[in-house]
Amino acid sequence: EAAEAHASEPETEVAPQKPRKKIDFDEEILLNISKTAEELSRLQADTLGKGTTENAATANISTSEKADDYKLLKRDIEALTDKIKLLQTMLWEEKKYANDIRIPPEFAEIYKIAKESGMDEKHIKAILEETLEHMPLHMRKSSNTIRRYFQVLLKKLIPIRLEREIPKGEQKIMMLVGPTGVGKTTTLAKLAARYALLEHRYKVGIITLDTYRIGAVEQLFQYAQMMKLPFEDVIDTHDFKKALANLSYCDLILIDTVGSSQHDTQKLKKIAAFLEHVNQPIDVNLVLSASAKYQDLKDSWEKFSFLNIDTLMITKFDETSGFGNIFSLIYESQKPLSYFSTGQEVPDDLRTASADFFIECLFEGFPQKVDA
Repeated sequence: EAAEAHASEPETEVAPQKPRKKIDFDEEILLNISKTAEELSRLQADTLGKGTTENAATANISTSEKADDYKLLKRDIEALTDKIKLLQTMLWEEKKYANDIRIPPEFAEIYKIAKESGMDEKHIKAILEETLEHMPLHMRKSSNTIRRYFQVLLKKLIPIRLEREIPKGEQKIMMLVGPTGVGKTTTLAKLAARYALLEHRYKVGIITLDTYRIGAVEQLFQYAQMMKLPFEDVIDTHDFKKALANLSYCDLILIDTVGSSQHDTQKLKKIAAFLEHVNQPIDVNLVLSASAKYQDLKDSWEKFSFLNIDTLMITKFDETSGFGNIFSLIYESQKPLSYFSTGQEVPDDLRTASADFFIECLFEGFPQKVDA
């Protein structure tokens, strides 16, 4: 009878529901994970706070036992928070970067940092594979440990040429080459001040081969006048030999060159001709901008490398937030770094290259205040 009564009841008309907005499954998980991580962080803070004020006499355990319990709880919460953070990063990377690199969850955060820094994909892959091969398993439980391990590994892959004293009675000649607009002239002025007025007290002379731009010659001449340094402007190889002879009494000679597109073979050949027509050894330094894309940096390196580059000088540190492009260039070229230009101020914004400082910039960004 109940069944018949139920069957005889009129059907209730259900109002049509508005279609629910489709929520991406991964995004929903990420949102939940993020909220959970925040709750765990608050729980950790609250628990530790209570542990310092709770009256131990109300419990049947000793103070030392309670302290041990809190330490264990703190460790467990930190481990769980760490795993959630790694899982969150992994899900983001699964959405953003589809490639052939199989990244364990614990390495997802490092991959993200490297990728977003501008590091070349094949270099990331090679370094991660090396890390996976050599990093002990017990060190992979913490993202902080992985981060430190990765930082140490990258530091070892960065060659640095240390600044050395010029032996008494010897002469050093440094030539700066590079693309247009990277700051060669300003960097040379900083080097002149560093060697003549600041860190050292050497006799410094300046030569410019950049006679294409009147403004560049005038700018460098003004710097030389302010620092009371001898200055020579050169047009051809004969003038170059004469200028070197005129500055033979100097401990250090700094040579500025014309800014050249890496595709302007005529200007590059002219620079090579200057190098070929002198007997003295000349230290050739390729000046590049930290704000350039990796492919442009690589292209410049390939076109200038026939000049037998000795070191890389990197400028415009203050104009970029990613340094993976520079790391990839170093990794590819295997040329050492010598100096970093960190701003426009002459002579202040120049520092000797340091793997520690460079890796700090790669992971944390360029610091607002830099100690040379």
